[in-house]
Amino acid sequence: MGSECSAESETGRKIKTFGEVFMERKNTAIVLAAGQGKRMNSKVQKQFLELGGKPLLYYSLKCFQDSGMIRDIILVTGAESVPFCKEEIVEKYGLTKVTKVIPGGKERYDSVYEGLLSCENSDFVLIHDGARPFITEEIIRRGIQGVEKTGACVIGMPSKDTVKIADTQGYVAETPERSSVWTIQTPQIFEYNLIREAHEKIRCRDMSAITDDAMVVEQETGVKIVLVEGSYKNLKITTPEDLDIAEIFLKALKKMAGI
Repeated sequence: MGSECSAESETGRKIKTFGEVFMERKNTAIVLAAGQGKRMNSKVQKQFLELGGKPLLYYSLKCFQDSGMIRDIILVTGAESVPFCKEEIVEKYGLTKVTKVIPGGKERYDSVYEGLLSCENSDFVLIHDGARPFITEEIIRRGIQGVEKTGACVIGMPSKDTVKIADTQGYVAETPERSSVWTIQTPQIFEYNLIREAHEKIRCRDMSAITDDAMVVEQETGVKIVLVEGSYKNLKITTPEDLDIAEIFLKALKKMAGI
């Protein structure tokens, strides 16, 4: 962002850069940290496990804190974890953009909905899993550029593996063309009114099959969702093996930064 320069039109009027335009937008990050992390086989919830001496959750919050494209952050966690998040993460690390720490709901989509209800005059919302520590400013930038097209954008990466669709008996039913298969990450970015209205509509029905917010928009609107590349390093910490890989990534990043 720092390398962008404003230009002038032929009439002498200043033309705003992309960065300047989005500095004027009210973009809210909703960070989800209410998961139980059962596959980690740990008594500590995965978002609070240590990575490089800091809670896993810290890293995504810090990225949004430092981004000039983010106005504020709403942190959604378990009711019992609200005091801990306020004192041991938000206040301890000076995360001043975190304006609210609120309890989530029973399911992920309930927590997202609580976050949406807590937004104040937001233009766009970036919904992010707190267990993905390696989000970057560049991913945020690409996502915000993508959401401008239709009002809905998801971060992901083309699949490196061949994917098989199974039938109910456990046999291969179909093999989709690998070039058309993406693995989806977060943040998922939406125009605020679009995603809130979609969530409100779908809550009247069975939501048990809903696994991300893009599905809510897919089912409730005719809006096309833009796919934007994130990073293969933008992994979600779900298992102990993921945490081992994250430690390697973090050490490499620190080495590159000379830390």
